[in-house]
Amino acid sequence: MTDPRSLPYPLGVTPLPGGGAHVAVYSETADRIWFCLFDDEADGGAERRFELTTRTGHVFHDVIEEAQVGSRYGLRVAGPWDPANGLRHNENKLLLDPYATALDGGFDWGQAVFGHDMNEPETMDESDSAAAMPRNVIADRDFDWGDDQRPLTPMEDTVVYEVHVKGFTQTHPDVPEDIRGTYAGMGHPAAIKHFTDLGVTAVELLPTHQFVQDSHLEEKGLRNYWGYNSIGFFAPHDEYASKAAGTAGGQVAEFKQMVKNLHAAGLEVWMDVVYNHTAEGNHMGPTISFKGIDNAAYYRLVEGDEGNYFDTTGTGNSLNVSHPAALGLIMDSLRYWVTEMHVDGFRFDLATTLTRQGGEASEHSAFLTLIHQDPVLQSVKMIAEPWDTAGYQVGGFPADWSEWNGKFRDDVREFWNGEPGVLSTFSDRVLGSPDVYEADRRSPLSSVNFVTAHDGFTLADLTSYAEKHNEENGEDSQDGESDNKSFNGGAEGPTDDPAVNEYRDRQRRNFLGTLLVSAGVPMILGGDEIARSQGGNNNAYCQDSEISWFDWERADRDLLAFTTELITLRRENPALRPDWFRYAPEVESDDHVQVRRADDHSFTSGDWQQGENKAITFVLTHKDADAFAYLVNGSTAVVEFNVPDAPHGEWELALSSDPDQQVEGAVTTLLVRDASFTLLRSRAS
Repeated sequence: MTDPRSLPYPLGVTPLPGGGAHVAVYSETADRIWFCLFDDEADGGAERRFELTTRTGHVFHDVIEEAQVGSRYGLRVAGPWDPANGLRHNENKLLLDPYATALDGGFDWGQAVFGHDMNEPETMDESDSAAAMPRNVIADRDFDWGDDQRPLTPMEDTVVYEVHVKGFTQTHPDVPEDIRGTYAGMGHPAAIKHFTDLGVTAVELLPTHQFVQDSHLEEKGLRNYWGYNSIGFFAPHDEYASKAAGTAGGQVAEFKQMVKNLHAAGLEVWMDVVYNHTAEGNHMGPTISFKGIDNAAYYRLVEGDEGNYFDTTGTGNSLNVSHPAALGLIMDSLRYWVTEMHVDGFRFDLATTLTRQGGEASEHSAFLTLIHQDPVLQSVKMIAEPWDTAGYQVGGFPADWSEWNGKFRDDVREFWNGEPGVLSTFSDRVLGSPDVYEADRRSPLSSVNFVTAHDGFTLADLTSYAEKHNEENGEDSQDGESDNKSFNGGAEGPTDDPAVNEYRDRQRRNFLGTLLVSAGVPMILGGDEIARSQGGNNNAYCQDSEISWFDWERADRDLLAFTTELITLRRENPALRPDWFRYAPEVESDDHVQVRRADDHSFTSGDWQQGENKAITFVLTHKDADAFAYLVNGSTAVVEFNVPDAPHGEWELALSSDPDQQVEGAVTTLLVRDASFTLLRSRAS
C-alpha cells in the first residue's frame, strides 16, 4: 500500500515531522531508482538501498523512514545504457541528488571508473567509496532568522561589490584565523565593517553553489578557485564552511548566518549562479548526477547525434532549458535560495545560454518568461551576463533585468588609455548607455557598469601591465584574454619610478571616478579599492593562493579613502545616480544632463569625429539638489576648460583624480591636467 505522504512533489529529499523523509526523483527514462543510505564511516559506511516504489508521471517517489536529518545518501538509477542515443543509466554508479541541499566529501579523479563513461557502463564500485564520491546530506532546514529583513535597496541606490568568499578573508588580520576563508568569516564584524565603511550596498559572491574541482588542475597542483563548475544547485559549497560547521550539513546554517549578519548591516547578498552548464562535461566527462538520472532531460543533446552535447558555454555541455525538468530545477533552485536562504539577487553566468529555447537566443524564452511571472522572484534583483560563446546580447534582456555592460568596460578603458575617436562612446557610457537601452525605453539602471571583474585584470594590474602574465596557470600563458585595453604607464609591473607610479595612481582614480559618476549601477571588483594585484594574471580562475587572496597588509589606504569619498558623494547626491537621463529639456524629469565641449559650447556632429578630441564636460543636475560638473581630460596635455555657469551659486571642488587640483572663488576657467578629471559641486543650499 502506498504511503499517503508519498507524493510526486517536492523533488529531492524533505525531512518529515516526527522522522523519516520524503524522496522524489524525476526521470523519464529510468526503469528503477534506489535511495541509498550510508552509515557513518566510523561504523563502516555500509550502504542500505531502498527502492522508490511509487511512480507518478515521470517522478519516482516514496517515504523512507530510516532517513533523518544528518543522514548521508546517494541515488542509483537502473535503465537502458545506450550513450550513442543519449541514455546513460547504470545502477552500479552512485549518483548525486540534483536537489541535495548539502554535500559532504570530494571526488577522487584517480579512480579509473570516471574514464569509462562513453564506451561502457561501470561494472565496479570503486567510485562509490566515500573517498572517491561525495555523499548527499539531509540538512537541517530549521534556523532562527529572528527579525531578519531583506534590505530591498532600490537599484538607483545600489553599489555592487563583487567578491570571493574565501579570498576576501583568507589573510584578514581582524578575522579569527579559524574562520578565515569561510561563510563565517564573510559574516564576521571585521569583514562587514569594510563593506559598510566603504559604502557598498550589495555583496555579489562569486559562485557558492557546490562545485567540483577539475582533474586537469589537480594534476598540475592547482585548484578551481572561481567555482564556475557547478554540480549542486541547492547546496552551499562545502569547502567554504568552517570546521565548526561540521560535515553533516552545517554549511547551510553557516551560510544563513552570514546572510543574516550582512542583512543586519543593511547589505544585500547577491549570488553569481552557474545554471548554464554543470561539471559533468561532454561525452567524455564523468557521470556524477544528471547524466545518470535523465541525460536528455537535463542536457541539450546534438540533434541526430545524441551522444554529443550542444555547447555554448565552452565547458562541454549546456543545460536543456527547453525541457520542463531542467527549467523546473532552475526555478526551484532560485526560489529555494530566496525563501530558505534569504538571498537578494542573482547574477547569471553566461545568461544568454539560458535563453536558447530552440538553440537561438530569445527575449521571450521560457526561462525569462517563468522568472517574469514568478511571485517569489519578482522583488529579487536579476542580473544577466548577456553573452555566451555563440552570441553577444548586451541590450537584449527584458526591461526588468539589468545586464553586465561589457561596452562600458571596453569604452571606458579605451578612453582613459588614450585611444583616439572614442569620446562619443565614452559620453554614452557616462550617460547610462542610451545607445543600448533607450530605444527600448529601458533606463540606465539596466546597465551594471564595471571597469574590472573577476575575469581579467584587477584595477591595479590594468594600470600596471601591458601584457598578461599567466605563467603560474601552467598553460604557457596562452590562457586568458590577450586584448586587455590596458596600459602600464611606461614600465611593466612594479617599479620604483615615481612618475610612473603617480600616473598609475591617477589612472586608478580616473577609472573609479568614471564608474561612480556614470548613470547606471556601478560594480566594483573586490580589492580594487585597496589596489589589489594579481601580479598581472588576468585569468586567476585556478589560483587559490596569494595570487588571488586579498593582501590586506599592502592595502592602499589613500585609494581606499578616495573610493569611499566617491561612493559617499554618489549616495548623498541624486544628481550622481540618475534614474533616467533624457537629452530633450521638454521631457519632464527630475534628472537632467548637459554635455559640453571644454570651451563650454555644445558639441556638433563634426566635434565627435575629431579623433584627438578627448575633453568633455557633463553638467549633472537634479531638481532642488546639488549640481555637479564632471570635467574630463583624457588627453596627454593640460586642457583649459571654460566652466559652465553654476546652477546654484559658485562651484567648489568636490573631488579630483589630480591631488594638486585647486578651485578658489568664482571660477570661470579651470586648468585640468593631462589624464585626469575634476568634479565640481554647486550646492543647492
